[in-house]
Amino acid sequence: MPRHATIETTQHAQQRMVAILDRLDAEYPGQFEGLHFTSPFQLLIATILSAQCTDERVNSITPALFAKYPTPTAFAAASVDELARDIKPTGYYNAKARNIHACCRELLERFGGVVPATREELVTLPGVGRKTANVILSQAFGQQAITVDTHVARLSNRLGFVHTTDPVAIEHTLMAITPEDRWNDIGRLFITHGRKVCTARKPHCDRCVIAALCPSAILPAAGEHSSVRSRRR
Repeated sequence: MPRHATIETTQHAQQRMVAILDRLDAEYPGQFEGLHFTSPFQLLIATILSAQCTDERVNSITPALFAKYPTPTAFAAASVDELARDIKPTGYYNAKARNIHACCRELLERFGGVVPATREELVTLPGVGRKTANVILSQAFGQQAITVDTHVARLSNRLGFVHTTDPVAIEHTLMAITPEDRWNDIGRLFITHGRKVCTARKPHCDRCVIAALCPSAILPAAGEHSSVRSRRR
């Protein structure tokens, strides 16, 4: 029977999750390369731009973008065509420009130009789904929220916590097995580990600090990489 076929109790899943987060936190203390921002509003715009685009690409254009459009009023006053040209490197620029323009208009009309700090309000804005709302809540407002991006979804499945690609289902499962004060750690640590080690094309299990806790890990044969195995104990 494959290792991932074993039925895991909720209590064991909770214990394994904490152990995984502890090991990843020791491996990546304080490390997280995400979107650059100086305000909740900048993070809102950057997160909308990050759909189907890398954080690195978004970060390459946002300094000039925010210099040109420093406020919701400036974005709302711009033409959608001009805004689309300014964000073209991020891809899907026509749809993103329409969403950003409409989002800023609603920010001004409904929230006085201030980014709301609740998920219920955030998801009512154009271009803002649950994932974007969770990014803003966790990174801009310091609230505990689990952001399920491609890395978090991939690691959650490989680690055997879920067997689905539905981000909402993944989020709810992770919430149930993770202490609330560590929800933000999942995004920071799973994304970092997914970029560096547990990559989409080929996971590097031979240098993974959580391989011993992963049912999908391809572990070295007996007698190989003894130094790696000893580090995992």
